[in-house]
Amino acid sequence: MVSLQKGQSVRLEKSGGGSLTRVSMGLGWDVRKAKGLFAKLTGGGGGEVDLDASCLLFDAQRNLLDQVWFRQLASHDGSIVHSGDNRTGAGDGDDETINVDLTRLPANVQTLLFTVNSFLGDSFDRIDNAYCRVVDSTNSKELARYDLTGSGTHTGQIMAKVVRVGEGWEMKALGERTTGRTFQDMMSQIIGAL
Repeated sequence: MVSLQKGQSVRLEKSGGGSLTRVSMGLGWDVRKAKGLFAKLTGGGGGEVDLDASCLLFDAQRNLLDQVWFRQLASHDGSIVHSGDNRTGAGDGDDETINVDLTRLPANVQTLLFTVNSFLGDSFDRIDNAYCRVVDSTNSKELARYDLTGSGTHTGQIMAKVVRVGEGWEMKALGERTTGRTFQDMMSQIIGAL
């Protein structure tokens, strides 16, 4: 497993070599515990934060071909499927997962771009332990992880992109902070990140 820093890339390959066939992008987060007087008044809870993962499919000319998010849980060709909306971040492990069958992606798909947004407008100041990770779905082995945690008033992030390179794929950690309740609100920054 590779732990990425912002701007770093890693070639996505099976351990022992070979091309990947199926991967998942997992998003996990916790709500930061309240402190001080507010914590005493609320019993220490920070409330819920609804983060949403999205996957956008682009061709080589940076045209948006399809999108997978909580309002469209599968790509039109069925190669990408979203696990569904988690509105709290409660529990351990991935809170939302986007499964990708790389062998079924249309040949014109050049880039998969993954974003996360706070649908209710909560800032990342309220988030702890946020990450995205790529897992080889054939053996559940984690290939790469990127830490998204970082206080700020932003309500979204362009997490990472997975780009077709020859016969394989490469992941680049982006970590671009943005604002917006959905990926549509961030399209100018998304196009810039391609």
